Amino acid sequence: MSIQNFPAALQPIIQQGFLEREFEMALKSRLGYRLIADREEFSVGIGETLTKTRAGLKPSVTVPLAAATNTNLDNGLTSTSWGIEQYTITLNFYAATQDLNMVTSRVGIASQFLQNAATNGEQAARSLDELARNALFAPYFGGNSRVATSLASAGPNLAIDDVRGFQTVFVNGVQQNVSAAYPMTVTVGSNAYTLVGVTPDATNVSTAPGGISGALQFSANVIVADGTAGNAVQAATASSIVRPAARATTAALQATDVLSMGNLLDAVALLRRNAVPLVDGVYNCYLDPVSARQLFADPDFKQLFQGATSSNPVFRQGMVSDFLGLRFITTTEAYVQSSPSIAGLYVRRPIVCGQGALIEGDFAGMAADDVAPKDSLVNVIDNVAMVTREPIDRLQQIIAQSWYWIGGFCAPSDTTTTPTTVPTATNANYKRAVMIEHIG
Repeated sequence: MSIQNFPAALQPIIQQGFLEREFEMALKSRLGYRLIADREEFSVGIGETLTKTRAGLKPSVTVPLAAATNTNLDNGLTSTSWGIEQYTITLNFYAATQDLNMVTSRVGIASQFLQNAATNGEQAARSLDELARNALFAPYFGGNSRVATSLASAGPNLAIDDVRGFQTVFVNGVQQNVSAAYPMTVTVGSNAYTLVGVTPDATNVSTAPGGISGALQFSANVIVADGTAGNAVQAATASSIVRPAARATTAALQATDVLSMGNLLDAVALLRRNAVPLVDGVYNCYLDPVSARQLFADPDFKQLFQGATSSNPVFRQGMVSDFLGLRFITTTEAYVQSSPSIAGLYVRRPIVCGQGALIEGDFAGMAADDVAPKDSLVNVIDNVAMVTREPIDRLQQIIAQSWYWIGGFCAPSDTTTTPTTVPTATNANYKRAVMIEHIG
């Protein structure tokens, strides 16, 4: 059997000399974002989209009931109700496959069947982790942008780098498109304006990960001083982003703006202000190895561990563990992008999360008998279906090894938690995570 008859991709693994009879494991990404998701089962027969409703709180009562008004059937009281908010999980179908000729694979140096299964499993895990990351970060970028093109003269239309967080407002807990009927207050530069419309660009040129460039339409003219390129554009309900030296935008970050312990403490303080629940006693901080390394150079961090012995796990493992109210989880899936203003440097984004920051909806019918009959080779592992299809070609030699997942991720909002019900709370629509941006 000539090696030239094999596909080019398989030729290197066919034994031509004295090769070890096993595959070496490739480098694998360190995952983590899916771990923060609260998993919920998406029942069969309820459609492709599930809308869940969360009840809010009522304001505190700190004024005593006046005796003079304690009359009639209502005792001088006015009925009030709690608010609601809704969030939506949409099912999507994700899958991948790989074919294997069981006859020709027998001349390989090792079991391609087992290697295919392991590679498919790694691909599935990494894919779901990136889906979780994308769903987690998207709302926490929201409402934070900058002017993309300077205004030549005062006008109501303004081009910005990312319109996420400006497109909808919550009305009685339900998201409505921004319009004259449902306006939004937005600060551009130094002044507040009323936003009445958003138009995404036909060609997306946003520099933010997953961003959507576009134009904002205001009810009044934006002055030139505010509408200058680089100025911050922030919604009244924008998610909290912590940056060193209180930089207003991503592009304003300087080469010296590295991650510090103070940034982490600020993120923890914001979560505590919003009464975000802990994850097993602390908040989770997902960060890449460069962000973790910068902590060891931070003066406050050094002082905290001054005099620590070599047996201290923080230094022995080269990574921080649970302290500062945080659990540090390193991942290689973190967003890393080239700095929009400093050549050769990168913007890195640790994110600090509390309980409920992300929800995963898994379709309950993935392994049902009518989908995966009892005699089929379908195994559901961590809510992912791993499928092996028997040979159905003419020579009954080619099997297919596949995986699929039916589900979705979403980050729920907390619009009903306001300074009226929790005095220290912020006005952000999304409160259960805080993103940190720094140079690295």
